Amino acid sequence: MWKGRFSKATADLVQQYGESISYDWRLYAHDIAGSIAHARAQVKAGILTSDEFELIESGLLRIRERIEKGDFQFSIELEDIHMNIEAALTQDIGSVGGKLHTARSRNDQVATDTRLYVREQIDVLVDLFLTFQTSLLAKAEQYLETPIPGYTHLQRGQPVTVAHHLLAYVEMFARDIERLRDCRKRTNKCPLGSGALAGSTINLDRHQIAEELGFDGVTTNSMDAIADRDYMAELLFTLSLAGMHLSRWSEDLILWCSAEFGFVNLSDAHTTGSSLMPQKKNPDVCELTRGKTGRLYGNLVSLLTSAKGLPLTYNRDLQEDKEPLFDSIDTMIIALKVNAEMVQEMAFREDVCLAAASDPMLLATDLADYLVKSGVPFREAHELVGMAVAKSIETQTPLHELDFPALSSHYDAGASGVFSLQKALAARTNPGSPSIQNSRLEITRWQKWISSPLEKKPH
Repeated sequence: MWKGRFSKATADLVQQYGESISYDWRLYAHDIAGSIAHARAQVKAGILTSDEFELIESGLLRIRERIEKGDFQFSIELEDIHMNIEAALTQDIGSVGGKLHTARSRNDQVATDTRLYVREQIDVLVDLFLTFQTSLLAKAEQYLETPIPGYTHLQRGQPVTVAHHLLAYVEMFARDIERLRDCRKRTNKCPLGSGALAGSTINLDRHQIAEELGFDGVTTNSMDAIADRDYMAELLFTLSLAGMHLSRWSEDLILWCSAEFGFVNLSDAHTTGSSLMPQKKNPDVCELTRGKTGRLYGNLVSLLTSAKGLPLTYNRDLQEDKEPLFDSIDTMIIALKVNAEMVQEMAFREDVCLAAASDPMLLATDLADYLVKSGVPFREAHELVGMAVAKSIETQTPLHELDFPALSSHYDAGASGVFSLQKALAARTNPGSPSIQNSRLEITRWQKWISSPLEKKPH
């Protein structure tokens, strides 16, 4: 493609070092769609005749069909998907194929392809996040009234329910969905027509191209359009944050599956055994998800580092944007699929959950609240209950069996009535609290949110 300027062929090692076709081949459908839209605009500009356009369009569609069938031979000598397709087109239809690249550069071509790809993958990811949320909601509905301890510092704190705990993750993944949709809006601008960096003296109708490709509009600065990788970084950040949410979810399940907790039983289909210890049942899906979060972080840092020192506009460093992009998307897609499937088949051991949540120590704060309601300042109530807890531990007497009036005149005979798990949960009616009624309303709200056509549409 640059033989007019050079007298020597590119060295084999340079070709191996610089090729990207081994991974950017997956942009083929987007590259062909962009080329067809570009060629149609060339007709309007008088660069191509209608007959030439039809020849180019049919040739490109044949190439797409060959790639989809797996009988297209990619060449590393042609470096990337753009030149592989263009060379195949020219071989197929002759010199007319050489007109296709008029008024564009590989720079604006790849910027267009990757925006189309990111837009498409965001839609796929949003649907998968919605499916995962649906799995969590179904499980929350199934265990709506099942109590478990809530933890701070991994120490038992106060009682909640399985539903309330699962709904916390539904909230997290809803924010991930919102970030994906916001990213899609900024991605969905068409850079085609920006050329190598300064447009072209052959002015094609960029708005026509953008409309045909489903973009919301065109980029407004040719230099920024070529250099911009913000939309990729934003997507990789969003996937990194979602990976963190998935990793926290995985950690909860890893703990809950342990003999020490015993709250959850994962399906045999989503666990593995040990090559040595025959009794083992390992939550490998959770551990892999937790581990793959590191890859998501690494891909984000890789892209940011590649772009951080680049002068405007295009530099070959930007070729390094695609592998982390593809890897993060692939990683998140399989993680969401397998986690949704795993959630559907997992079961909570309700007897174990109830036994753990029935620990009277979980209601120590409720006892302090009881004193506050009788006029005791909270700090004094906190100290009184702390002394009661110490007495319970010292005498090995369950907290709810202490003689509270004997401990302090601030207690009355009704203090022991605080230790009812059902009453404690029912009393937590403030918005965002873990009462069963609140969780029921939240499940209904999220089900409507997920099923709303507006929520499934990016715009």
